[in-house]
Amino acid sequence: MTTTAWRADPYTDALSRGRGRLFLRRDDGWMLPLDVERWCGAPDRADLTVLRRCLGPVLDIGCGPGRLVAALTAQGRTALGIDVSPAAVDRTRRSGGTALCRSVFDPLPGEGTWRTALLIDGNIGIGGDPVALLRRVAELTGGPARIVAETTADDTTDERCEVRVEDADGARGAPFPWARVGARALRRHAAAAGWRQARQWTAGGRVFVELRRR
Repeated sequence: MTTTAWRADPYTDALSRGRGRLFLRRDDGWMLPLDVERWCGAPDRADLTVLRRCLGPVLDIGCGPGRLVAALTAQGRTALGIDVSPAAVDRTRRSGGTALCRSVFDPLPGEGTWRTALLIDGNIGIGGDPVALLRRVAELTGGPARIVAETTADDTTDERCEVRVEDADGARGAPFPWARVGARALRRHAAAAGWRQARQWTAGGRVFVELRRR
């Protein structure tokens, strides 16, 4: 379901160009802009705060075009990106990163050994069920593992919805489940999945939370 949606032409076309006006759109008309140019660029100052929190081998879940994976690789770090979009995986590889076209719920290399998992650019929403996602990340990580997740700016947001990727001309992809989660809700979902909040910070108008295994 998610794989089909993120392979839709509006998203693929935008990644191929490295730009384009894309949105996540609900059926009631609500739309969330997707920052394709930032995703396809180099890590910005907010991203650098995330990279500094990475410990050991890093798994970037929903890596998109791979700016974080490529940056970690350039530092000599072990990093793997996974994404259900072939265009995203291809762009990650061309930027120097290592990536696989997989869902986080598929079998993955090194299960139980990743020390840091990234859920950036709203990827805590993958699958529309944050608790299920965080439990899956617990299976993928080992030792004193950590998750660095990006939340909504509104601390109280806790929403499940069905969305589509849509471009400025109205071309739409297939519907898929998504979640939007603020820091307060993330703390609650994390506790249900065996994680605890270790740190929260804001950079560049974006909100990040570091979770540690309980």
